[in-house]
Amino acid sequence: MASGKDPDPSLGYLTRKDTEVKLPRPTRVKNKTPAPVQITAEQILREARERQEAEIRPPKQKITDSTELADYRLRKRKEFEDLIRRVRWNTSVWVKYAQWEESQKDFNRARSVWERALEVDYKNHTLWLKYAEVEMRNKFINHARNVWDRAVSLLPRVDQLWYKYIHMEEVLGNVAGARQIFERWMNWMPDQQGWLSYIKFELRYNEVERARAIFERFVRCHPKVGAWIRFAKFEMKNGEVGRARNVYERAVEILADDEEAEDLFVAFAEFEERCKETERARCIYKFALDHIPKGRAEDLYKKFLAFEKQYGDREGIEDAIVGKRRFQYEDEVRKNPLNYDSWFDYIRLEESVGNKDRVREVYERAIANVPPAEEKRYWQRYIYLWINYALYEELEADDVERTREVYRECLKLIPHKKFSFAKIWLLAAQFEIRQLNLKGARLILGNAIGKAPKDKIFKKYIEIELQLGNIDRVRKLYEKYIEWAPENCYAWIKYAELEKSLYEIERARGIFELAIAQPALDMPEELWKAYIEFEISEHEFERTRELYERLLDRTKHLKVWISYAQFEASAMEDSNENSDLTEDYLHEKKKQCLQCSRRVFEKAVNYFRTAAPELKEERAMLLEEWLKMEAGFGELGDVSIVQSKLPKKLKKRKQIMTEDGPAGYEEYIDYLFPEETQTTNLKILEAAYKWKKQKVSTDDD
Repeated sequence: MASGKDPDPSLGYLTRKDTEVKLPRPTRVKNKTPAPVQITAEQILREARERQEAEIRPPKQKITDSTELADYRLRKRKEFEDLIRRVRWNTSVWVKYAQWEESQKDFNRARSVWERALEVDYKNHTLWLKYAEVEMRNKFINHARNVWDRAVSLLPRVDQLWYKYIHMEEVLGNVAGARQIFERWMNWMPDQQGWLSYIKFELRYNEVERARAIFERFVRCHPKVGAWIRFAKFEMKNGEVGRARNVYERAVEILADDEEAEDLFVAFAEFEERCKETERARCIYKFALDHIPKGRAEDLYKKFLAFEKQYGDREGIEDAIVGKRRFQYEDEVRKNPLNYDSWFDYIRLEESVGNKDRVREVYERAIANVPPAEEKRYWQRYIYLWINYALYEELEADDVERTREVYRECLKLIPHKKFSFAKIWLLAAQFEIRQLNLKGARLILGNAIGKAPKDKIFKKYIEIELQLGNIDRVRKLYEKYIEWAPENCYAWIKYAELEKSLYEIERARGIFELAIAQPALDMPEELWKAYIEFEISEHEFERTRELYERLLDRTKHLKVWISYAQFEASAMEDSNENSDLTEDYLHEKKKQCLQCSRRVFEKAVNYFRTAAPELKEERAMLLEEWLKMEAGFGELGDVSIVQSKLPKKLKKRKQIMTEDGPAGYEEYIDYLFPEETQTTNLKILEAAYKWKKQKVSTDDD
């Protein structure tokens, strides 16, 4: 590594020490307390300004004769030419050169410089503007015209060139020339401002017809809402009301679907309002509200509401308010077309207005939004749109054919293989019945049973046929019902009740037998209860006993035992109706009933004591029922038989166990029966005897 004194090859003969930059050593501030006199930044700047030295300017050169002037011009031109050779593309150099030549009143040389500059960059419109301004400033009009003409020919899309050219001719009073330049410009179809400048130019010279003709060309070139509104306002300003209305009408025909159509309709309506044509204005507003998408009609609704408040009656104001609410609902259903609650609110609004066509249109739009998935939970709200539509057509619109068509289309739409709606089938059938079309109702219900059988459909169909008295059809329907749902106890019971009401006792009994033979039933207890009550009503007591015995083979439930015993206790009560029987006979019969009932209770108690000893509460309830029965027979009953079997109620506590361990105690009722008491006493005596024996043997030792 080279030392600090050795020369560095990259630094020539200089050493590193010679080239090092020595930074000032940072001063350490010992006293950091604020100075007694504070100096502001403003004071520092003021002092710096006062101490600033005067600017050194070169001395002014005074030229005294033509030779010096020629030398000065030669030197200056040489400087400019040298500068141009170096930076030929720099526009400001050319401009300074040309302006200097202009200051020397050498206009030919100046023009030469401008032309050379334009050869370098003719697309720079600033050069053209400055070139022409030089010619105009020095009153070389034809030269200026020549420059402008070349400029607009080469750069026709630079509006500033056209404006300057026209302004020059207008200042010179050459109106025809300015108009000719405007026409040349309009051939290039400039923006709206160019056309409006042309129109203002003609209006400055009161050429109204020419301005109107230019407006016609303007709206063809720029068919925008703003252009048509300007045209109409122009006609209105000139007092041509008919022409202005014609302009608005033509604009509406052309631009009714334009994005800015709202502004056009508002302007048209305000025009009619100024002309005191309130009905015309109202029609325009309503036409606009029907044709403009609701997402872009918010301002239009506000204008219409303000118009109705000013000129309308109560009905018109309400209609405008409805329109505003309609706009809100349209916005909601546009954002989320599957929000059926919004559709319901919208439909309710239209129904309150009472326009049938609009109501139908909203209904059709609503039902077109079919749920995306074939799952019933998605369809449960949607299906009510169809129901309300059908009810509206039937009740409000009073259109039978449309109602029938609505039901038909709805039933086609529902995927019955995956799920169905019984309410739709039933509503369609009930509608046909109201129209006295019984065949159509049967056809609908038959299709329902074939495509999507449901309990409601079977029940309603059976009810209809029963009201009509078609028993054979009812039987067929019950058979279909049972075939479709053999486990449905309701269907079996109702079928048997039908046969019983027709005094077909054997058929009813056969139906009950088929029902209880089914391997699976949804409510077997109801079925057995109905069968037993049927036999009791027919006074078939032996059959009833047989049924109870068959039922006890299947289940030993407490209610079955109690019901059996109560039946036995009341099996002969109907004999009281026969007044010819003697009291002794009746007394004997009652005694037999009591014995039969007592036998059932004893059998039940024996079952609960031996086969189900854990069911203590059921056994206690059974004994209470037995006690009531014995008391109900009066002198014939023997309450003491039951009282000796009654248990004692004991309050006990047991520990509550959870996943985390014991969690306290809870109280419960336990029953202690007499035989359990005896067993407990025997165990105590046996333990006492063993203890005594053990003590005696200890004493002997």
